[in-house]
Amino acid sequence: MNMKYVIVLGDGMADLPLEELGGMTPLEYAKTPCMDYLAAAGEIGTAHTIPDGMAPGSDTANLSVLGYDPKQYYSGRSPLEALSIGVDMRPTDVSLRCNLVTLTEEEENFEDKKILDHSSGEISTEEAAVLLEAVKQELETDCYKFYVGTSYRHLLIWQQGEVLKLSQPHDVLGQTIGQYLPQDEMLQNMMRKSYEILVNHPINQKRKEQGKNPANSCWFWGAGTRPSLSSFQEKTGLQGAMVSAVDLLKGIAVGASMKNICVEGANGGLHTNYRGKAQAAVDVLTKEQYDFVYVHVEAPDEMGHQGSVEKKVQAIQFLDEQVIAPIKEGLEQAGEEFRMLVMPDHPTPICIRTHTGDDVPYLLYDSSAPQKNMWKYNEREAAKSSHHISKGCEMIDYLIQK
Repeated sequence: MNMKYVIVLGDGMADLPLEELGGMTPLEYAKTPCMDYLAAAGEIGTAHTIPDGMAPGSDTANLSVLGYDPKQYYSGRSPLEALSIGVDMRPTDVSLRCNLVTLTEEEENFEDKKILDHSSGEISTEEAAVLLEAVKQELETDCYKFYVGTSYRHLLIWQQGEVLKLSQPHDVLGQTIGQYLPQDEMLQNMMRKSYEILVNHPINQKRKEQGKNPANSCWFWGAGTRPSLSSFQEKTGLQGAMVSAVDLLKGIAVGASMKNICVEGANGGLHTNYRGKAQAAVDVLTKEQYDFVYVHVEAPDEMGHQGSVEKKVQAIQFLDEQVIAPIKEGLEQAGEEFRMLVMPDHPTPICIRTHTGDDVPYLLYDSSAPQKNMWKYNEREAAKSSHHISKGCEMIDYLIQK
């Protein structure tokens, strides 16, 4: 019987102890009986997923967890998203992430505004597509092309562009934007004009009436050039599949020649289709005979960016109950032996509402060799473990015992 391999990645799940939770982290506080069972029957430890000197992001971290050393393979975040959207970048193209964000509206000058929400209240893709179309009508040229992605996450392709250092919107939440605007005059002008186009758009008027955050400006960041990843199957010997709602992970899968599984209702938010993702993972391993599946869940990271303790705890509990438990049960019922790795890609601490490059806790469970331990799965207990993976890109070989 062939061993099956699973990674369940709770994006941004790791955190710091919080007063509101009695000095516990959201992962410690959350009710996670399945993760705790797997941890006690397996191994826990820590992993360093972000290479020293690199920015802590879901791009570098997920590449690392999949076995691709970001120092070698990383060429920018948005080019990976371009792969997912189906944009065939030329070598001279530069792609940029185009977030639809919420800026404050009372200030007269654009540079005096503050960024309230990097996700415009997790706006739906349907609404965002209409708003981006309005921006395209006014701003698109032969040199600058816009493409619709998912929810608030979209794409700008800049022909003959330049890879500029640009600020991530989730790093400057609540701050005045002037000093964080692009130095490039054309990009800055497009951001200013996007605000003028979107601020009074009917969709945003309606969102405000409903008490939702308007998507009233574009924000460009994450510039990069066309990536070049080696095939995951050639690299590991495993036929792999990706289950994710976000274009970044789908793009990594395209670049790595993995199967992309689209799950209806999977939206990258708190109320995504968790069970649908779990079922898709079980099906691809048992019915389609794939060897490996990577199940990425964005919700803990989004709740960390929102600064919501309650919702981050909820996201972790949903992950345990509606993703990890059903995958475990589904593989057991199918009579499959499996090794499952559960981990975050990076911490997204509530207190700062953005990513850090600190070590993350992992649990590794082997159904063919269950152990009996007393520990639970959380940051505190994992830090006490003697197991430490100093290079995150070696985690995949550790999982498959290469």
